[in-house]
Amino acid sequence: MSKVPVSKLPMVGVLFWTIKIVATTLGESVSNFVSMAPLNLGYAASALIFLVTFALTLAMQLKSDRFQPVVFWSVILTTSIVGTAMSDYMNRTAGLGYAGGAAVLTTLLVLVLIGWRATGQTMDVERIATTKGEVLYWTATLVSNTLGTSSGDFLSDGLGIGFRDSALLLSAAMLLILAAHYFTPISGTVLFWSAYVLTRPLGAVAENAVEKPVLQGGMGVGTTITSGALLAVLVVLVSYQQLTRRPTAVQQRGTATSATFSVK
Repeated sequence: MSKVPVSKLPMVGVLFWTIKIVATTLGESVSNFVSMAPLNLGYAASALIFLVTFALTLAMQLKSDRFQPVVFWSVILTTSIVGTAMSDYMNRTAGLGYAGGAAVLTTLLVLVLIGWRATGQTMDVERIATTKGEVLYWTATLVSNTLGTSSGDFLSDGLGIGFRDSALLLSAAMLLILAAHYFTPISGTVLFWSAYVLTRPLGAVAENAVEKPVLQGGMGVGTTITSGALLAVLVVLVSYQQLTRRPTAVQQRGTATSATFSVK
């Protein structure tokens, strides 16, 4: 009897999106903690350190034979941390600027998704059950999380909208995608990746709204307290998922199609 392929990616629902936003928001805070105050290692050194961390967590994820919440969300977190550092380096040190960085990364993400589709691998993330498909998923995730920082900075600083109003704008966009999921025939895959990309700038501007000094439009909480609070929330949510996880969609074959933003 042939072995049933097992997806190592989680089912998509409310818990998935909640953890995704918390993890990517924490990634922004941790990256700022290391590259700026209080450690001040700089964007280039931070990006190199986090790239190694990302590679280690990704190796653990690819080696795993089933969905492991701690491992999976560790990769999501490290893509967000390294993406923040790389985006800040491109935009501020390399001189691309927020608009230039967002444009380059948007183009790169589109190319990655087009290339993914051309391979014939499924883009339904609940049913990815091959190493090639998973590598494509993590490539798109890394690029989208890097883009998230640039697009968040572009909205809040480049366009002068500010952190709070940018967060409200992105939240409204997420609600529109949710409405489209339930009330339009738009492809679930398209809606998933639209929401997946938007969670990153939403986390970025929300984190900046809390962390940054009052004079810069934030609440002045600082990176240390912000990172600690977000880490505590992430640990609780991932622990809950670890304790309550169920077989993944590939194992259940078609039984998990009703979750919020589920990919059809």
